[in-house]
Amino acid sequence: MPVRSFNSVVLKWPRREEALAAARAWARGLCADPAVEAVYCVGSCARGDYGVGSDVDLVVIVRASDLPPVQRYVRFSPNDLPVPFDLWVLTRAEWERMAEVSPLLRRKIDQEKLDLLNEEAVPG
Repeated sequence: MPVRSFNSVVLKWPRREEALAAARAWARGLCADPAVEAVYCVGSCARGDYGVGSDVDLVVIVRASDLPPVQRYVRFSPNDLPVPFDLWVLTRAEWERMAEVSPLLRRKIDQEKLDLLNEEAVPG
C-alpha cells in the first residue's frame, strides 16, 4: 500500500518492479498446491502502463475445484502485496469456456498476460 514519505505529505506508490516481485513471490508460494496450473498478471502491470494508483490484476488457473468462486478467492488471495489487487481464480474448464463466452476478454488476457511462474524478462 502507499506509504507516507519521510517528513512529507507526498505519498510514495510502489514501483511496478516491486509490485511484480511481490506478486511473483506470492505465485511461487501457490506452487505448493498441486491444483494450481498457472498464475498470470494481466492489466496495466502486465502491459507496462502501470503507474501511481494502479493495482495488480491476477488470474489463477486451477485444475478443478468444488469451491464456489468466492471461497476460491479467499483461499488463494494474497495478503502481502504492496498495492491493491483484483483476483480471478478459475478452474481449467472455466478458463477454456471463457474463450467461447467472452472471446474478446479472453483474447485480451491472452495477449497481455505475464506468467508469474516464469522468471524471464518482464515486458513493458
